Amino acid sequence: MSVREVEETALEWVWAHRDRFALGDDALAADGQVNRTWKPLGELAQVCASVSACTPPSDPVHTRVSDLLDFAWQQTRQGELFLLMQSLEPFATYPLEVYAAFASAGRRHTDYEASAAVVARTRGWRLTEQYPTRRLGVIEAERRSGLRPHGRVPQALGRTWLGGLPEPWTFERAAGYALTHVVFHLTEWGRAAQGVPPDLADYLRHWLPPWLDTCLEARMWDLSCELLAVAASVPRPPDPAVLDDAWQRVAAAQHASGAIPEEGVIQDAAGSADGADPYAFTDCYHSTLMAAFAASLTTARLRDVDHAGQGVPG
Repeated sequence: MSVREVEETALEWVWAHRDRFALGDDALAADGQVNRTWKPLGELAQVCASVSACTPPSDPVHTRVSDLLDFAWQQTRQGELFLLMQSLEPFATYPLEVYAAFASAGRRHTDYEASAAVVARTRGWRLTEQYPTRRLGVIEAERRSGLRPHGRVPQALGRTWLGGLPEPWTFERAAGYALTHVVFHLTEWGRAAQGVPPDLADYLRHWLPPWLDTCLEARMWDLSCELLAVAASVPRPPDPAVLDDAWQRVAAAQHASGAIPEEGVIQDAAGSADGADPYAFTDCYHSTLMAAFAASLTTARLRDVDHAGQGVPG
């Protein structure tokens, strides 16, 4: 199976399960579980915005992700829910982080942006306690939403795990997810490889291959796909043979339905596509989105960049 086929089948699974990303009444509840409501919707929006940006309008994939993005935007009532969330939780950052994904794709709500700008000028907003990678993400969300960033990227980057160029043997699951999101924030989710500083680019070129191999060996498919997205986002990707092997392993982990589990043993990956779900939605939606995201970035690099010597898989 090719990288393109991984992308197409993953997106078909997402399309078939789009109603599972819909916001329910609990999305506005005071005791609602954000990780089961706004988080999946925001991840859907971000992946679709990124895939749309790097896919020609004539490509059927572009049409598919545009339709998914419209569906996700409708779930927010064309942005009205962000304004409501602003009044319910004025110092919560996740509404802005989700909104930024839509704003990057041209879906904007001017009243929400004006309200968010007022809150973003307060000391309470600037002093919110956050993990370093999350703070970097909020700074980028502010910029993408047309707000004045409350901090500077170099300073925020220097406080992250990846920004400190740590000993490579300290890599583990939490560090892996942190480093992938640092790169996503620096590159505008794969759109601007030049956003990665030279020292980080050199560091990743050297250590990304063994980290990727470690995650694949451990059947950590979700993190492996995020690392493949990083590989397609940095200025100098790893060797083509490394990426070819990685994509073959991801393709082997993909069920005929298009779903990829977050981790663990693959359930009948070669089974028939009879509509039956091989995994629970929460166990595969993110890894399936990440597979589509990584595959789209890889395909775009093949198409748009003179990749002779660039380390892009064929």
